[in-house]
Amino acid sequence: MGKSWITPFKKQCFVTLGVSLNLSSHGLTMGFAAIALPQLRQPDSIIPVDDTTGSWISAILGFALIVGNFIIPTVMAKYGRRTANILSIITMILGWFCVILATNIKVFLVGRFLKGCAMGMTASLGPVLIGEYTSPKNRGAFLTTISLSIAIGVLFVHSLGALFHWQIAALVCAFVMFTDLLIVLYSPETPTWLSDQGRYEESEKVFRWLRGDTEDEELKRMIETSMIVRESKAEVKVEDTFSKRMKANLAFFSVTIRKREFYKPIFIMVHIYTLSQWAGANILAAYTIDLFTKVIGTEVNIYLMVITLGAQRIVSNGIAVYVIKKVKRRTMLLATVGINLFAFLSIAAYSYLKTHHMLPYDHPFIGIFLIHIHMVSIATGTVPLPFIIAGEVFPLDYRSLAGSISVFFLSGNFFIILKTVPYLFKTIGVHGAYVIYAAIVAYCLVIVYFFLPETKDRTLQEIEDEFRGRPLSPEEVKSTQSLTSVKHNQDRRCSSPVV
Repeated sequence: MGKSWITPFKKQCFVTLGVSLNLSSHGLTMGFAAIALPQLRQPDSIIPVDDTTGSWISAILGFALIVGNFIIPTVMAKYGRRTANILSIITMILGWFCVILATNIKVFLVGRFLKGCAMGMTASLGPVLIGEYTSPKNRGAFLTTISLSIAIGVLFVHSLGALFHWQIAALVCAFVMFTDLLIVLYSPETPTWLSDQGRYEESEKVFRWLRGDTEDEELKRMIETSMIVRESKAEVKVEDTFSKRMKANLAFFSVTIRKREFYKPIFIMVHIYTLSQWAGANILAAYTIDLFTKVIGTEVNIYLMVITLGAQRIVSNGIAVYVIKKVKRRTMLLATVGINLFAFLSIAAYSYLKTHHMLPYDHPFIGIFLIHIHMVSIATGTVPLPFIIAGEVFPLDYRSLAGSISVFFLSGNFFIILKTVPYLFKTIGVHGAYVIYAAIVAYCLVIVYFFLPETKDRTLQEIEDEFRGRPLSPEEVKSTQSLTSVKHNQDRRCSSPVV
């Protein structure tokens, strides 16, 4: 009776906090480049950097994301979600301490690479953890903490940069992650994974600790499904030799890639992920100070502008959570990307006219206003929508493979854009770079306009049938269920949080 005030909802808040703090490290890591690079460029810096070295500090995260994405699925499946979460946090802490203790650029880059690996891990892990921890009635609200946590991380580290040296800021970030590690150590393993491992008593105990006694039907279905899946695994004769497994995998892949419900969503998501990366979110996070300085000048308090922009991102992100529930996916994507293109071209025109002293009237507020319009388009559309759409267009049976192929392009674009920003700003200016970004985003938007179906309020099966051009026949449904039942159930659980 003494502990009755600790309700299941509060327990779900506690475990979600452990996930959200880990996800905030995305914002901390991205935003840290914006405060560290200007200080590292100073003549008295302990690690002197030029534009080329600075671009590697930002862009190396792109390579590391791929490594993290490659590592985490095996850890999640074999050792559990909680263990994978702990691994990602420890990797992030090691990365921060490499940065803190760095006296040369090599150690600094090692730290950034480790942090990028941790980001790659949590990108896949975070939604799965929240989905398996939380009740369906609260899941949507808890999932909104993902993008909100990232935005808060960016604002927090930018605020630190305005007050402290980059090493002190890195130490504070490491402390935040250590606090997160303590929360996760006191969090349980997810009941879904425990059930998948045949540990049904532990699964039931954790489920009731998290959810109480009001969701017994879901608990019953989860355990029954896990039992069926485990029995199916035991009955299937797994090929023993490596060559036979390779032949089977190649045969499966050769058939799969010819299916329209497989390659069409990948084609669409490659363009949507490309759009999201070139729309400017990473530029505004990693090169915030550089952008404000080049567009507005130095006559204003740059750090105050950076903090204000971060705060506006959080507000816009909160607005997006409400709007996404009301507005169709295509409508919202077309509208926000349209605003994004307007912001790109307006900033390019303003920067060009200002550089060539052709403005009849100029005031810092004009540049500040245009950059804030750019951030509104990013926070309300080009950041949250791609991951929601990805959760809706990929067929359940091929979600892991299709998602991995698409994320590879996301990581590649992530690297390219951050690596080239300093070069483009220096050679063709902000106006030239922004025209190129606008052209890439416009091309992707045209592809999305013609190929992306509306997905809001439609079942995953309806969306898959539209890509296929017809519904599955009863024989195909039966065949698919018998051949991929294990993977189907696994992907269904992992995909639900993102939808």
